Amino acid sequence: MIDQSIPIVCDMTDASDTTEERLAEYDRLFSTDLTGRERTDTGIRFRFRARDGLAEEIRDLAAREKACCAFFDFDIGEHDDEITWDATVVDDPIARQILDEYYALPDTLAGSTADLFERFARQGLEIVTNDNGVMRPATAADLGIGASSPGD
Repeated sequence: MIDQSIPIVCDMTDASDTTEERLAEYDRLFSTDLTGRERTDTGIRFRFRARDGLAEEIRDLAAREKACCAFFDFDIGEHDDEITWDATVVDDPIARQILDEYYALPDTLAGSTADLFERFARQGLEIVTNDNGVMRPATAADLGIGASSPGD
């Protein structure tokens, strides 16, 4: 069970990747290996075809995601020909809405990073950064979001 006192924020201050790099990784993972997704009694599940090294890739991505969004909990399962990635969140209305956005991610990655964060903000998720010990709203530059390109 996840600690209910965990703040419902996304903090990529210490992330080893940028937001755009992480979303590109999700896009690659979903477009090449995702075979399905479903809602579970406690959260959501992504299903992937098993291939060498994929479980480790997913565990690494899940660990980085957990580091910035501590209100998530992930469990990666390896089965004969399938890898499952279960995601749950603390019992909080904003966290549940973000879980819904996470479930939709394979469909919404085609939009811009700014669009994704705008949807998160509408759901009540704060994107923050640690600025010399003071938490403040993150800017596009803090998140590694590049200049908008045509169509963004």
